[in-house]
Amino acid sequence: MPRVKYTDADVALMARMMRAEAEGEGKQGMLYVGNVIVNRAVADCLDFRDVRTIRQVIFQVQGSNYSFEAVQKGNLFYNRARSVEKRLAKQNLDYWRQHPGKYALWYFNPYAPCPPTWYGQPFAGQFKNHCYYEPAAGTCASVYGG
Repeated sequence: MPRVKYTDADVALMARMMRAEAEGEGKQGMLYVGNVIVNRAVADCLDFRDVRTIRQVIFQVQGSNYSFEAVQKGNLFYNRARSVEKRLAKQNLDYWRQHPGKYALWYFNPYAPCPPTWYGQPFAGQFKNHCYYEPAAGTCASVYGG
C-alpha cells in the first residue's frame, strides 16, 4: 500500500521536482528529496495541514513564495520527467524512506555547514550539499507513521 495516493501525473510531477532539486546529488539525493515531498503530503501538522496530494505539496505557497524554489526558477522542473526519476518517485510513494530524509519535512543547501536548527526544527542529517530537518519532538506525530 503506498504511503500516499497518487496518479501517473503525480509520479511525473514528483519526478520533475526530485530532478530539479537534487539532480547533482544523484539518485540517492533525489530519493531524499522525494522523502520530504511524501512526508509533507502525510504530515497533518505545522505548515502542512492543508496539503494532502503531491500536486498540493509541489505547488504550496508559503508567504509569497512557492515552497520549492524550482517551481519559481523554472530550470529543470519544467522539463519532461525522465523514466529514471519516475522510477525513483514511485519508489518514494510506495515505500522508500531512509535517514536523513526519512522523517524530514524540510531541506536546504546552506552553502556552508548545516545549522543545528532551521526555523526551530532540529537537524536530522546531511547528504552532500543538502541539510535535512525533522519536526521538533511532539509536534508532528503523523510524519512518523507509515
